[in-house]
Order: sequence, then structure tokens, then C-alpha cells
Amino acid sequence: MIRIAVANQKGGVGKTTTAINMATALAAMGWRTLLVDLDPQGNASTGLGIATTDRNHSTYDMLIDEMSVAQCVQLTAIPGLDIVPATVDLSGAEVELVTMEQRAYRLSKVLTPDSPYEVCLIDCPPSLGLLTLNALAAADMLLVPLQCEFFALEGLSQLLQTVERVQQGFNSRLEIVGVVLTMFDRRNRLTGQVAEDVRSCLGSLVFDSVIPRNVRLSEAPSHGLPALIYDHNCAGSRSYIALARELIGRLPERRKAA
Repeated sequence: MIRIAVANQKGGVGKTTTAINMATALAAMGWRTLLVDLDPQGNASTGLGIATTDRNHSTYDMLIDEMSVAQCVQLTAIPGLDIVPATVDLSGAEVELVTMEQRAYRLSKVLTPDSPYEVCLIDCPPSLGLLTLNALAAADMLLVPLQCEFFALEGLSQLLQTVERVQQGFNSRLEIVGVVLTMFDRRNRLTGQVAEDVRSCLGSLVFDSVIPRNVRLSEAPSHGLPALIYDHNCAGSRSYIALARELIGRLPERRKAA
């Protein structure tokens, strides 16, 4: 199982939207996919139609009680896509983890590579606390959604420094699989300038596919559906399908062959 953390400590960059739609696209392309909702807000769970009353077990149980994925996983309406949902209990997990042994490796102990899933996406909270650290310590790769605005560049610098520290102290195998530009508005000159700056700084790490500002992407979660199911012909859905193809092209050869 290839484990991919979807992270950016800045909120409102389209992180959860990216996690939901990328997981859906990968499942639609035949990959047995698991989405792990590690954000206490639980938006990824809601966006896949998992009501709060139906979340019997969650990522909190995996982190704190060391329950297995099999005990916590729930089916979604998308064939080939399962989810470990988040509950409000997760908001207290950061405090509880502080006193625990191996506190940065609780998630990696559960998300073992020999899982029946081919790929796992981890939707991280908008912070660089212990929950995100657990995701980065468990992940093989990091996917970074980046909103096309000025302050996003400062946040990206901080995130890259954090990744370097994680590589040195917690997870030497972690690599950045790519940066995806989100909320892209071709009519806005600043958007183009930010995109140009990011590409000049990070080069081929930045995906060619960009995710546009799109009303249908915003509407879909309120219906408990990924945009790819809610309106597969909208510009946002088409962009996520193209992004999923790019991502698959960057995964290890043994998985592409599978």
C-alpha cells in the first residue's frame, strides 16, 4: 500500500476537496483505495456521505486505542473506495498523544504496507501538530495542495522545512510526490504570478494539472458526494481526473504495473 499524506498547514486551500476527489478518481481507475480522515472537522467523511451518527469507529480509535483499519473502516458509495472517518473525539487526540510512547508513530503502526489496499490517502488537519506529524511519519509520499495567492508561498516554505525535519528525525523515506495549484483563476493576474513563482522555485514537483475555482466543487460536499460523482463533466472534475493520471505516473513502477 502506497501511503500519501495530503497536507498543508494553511486552511482553505482545497486540501479536503483534493483528498476526496483524488481518492474517488483513483478508485474509478481501478485502484483499491482507502481514505483516512485525520482532520477533527471530519469534512472528508461528510463529503463522502458518512453521517456523524454513522461513525461508530474513527481515526481517533486507531491513534489512541490502536484499533486496526479493519475495525474502523467504512464503505462508501463509490466502488473501490473505503474510508476511516473522523469524529469530534479527534480534536482531543493531540493532547492525549503528548504523554504516549512513540506518539509520532501511532498511525504508521496501523497503516502497514501489507494492507489489502493499493493506495491510501490521508487527509490532514490545517496545522503542523501531532496529527499531521503522525501522517507524515506514516506516509511514503506527500501531496501538497497550494492555493494561488501570495500568503500561500510563505506557508509552503514553512511546510517544506517541516518535511525536511520529518525526513531527518522521523521518516527518511518521505518524499514530496507533487504540489498541485488549487483555486486557479486565469482572470486574476496574481494567480498567474504565484503559479509562475511556484514553478520557478519547485520545477517539476509542480503538477501540470491545475484545479480551477469552480462552483460545482464547492456544491458537491453539501450533497455528500465527490465532485466527480456530483458533476463529472464540470471543469473541476475534469481537472482532478487529469491530476489523478499525473499522480499515477509518479508512483512506483510496481504499482503502475499492478
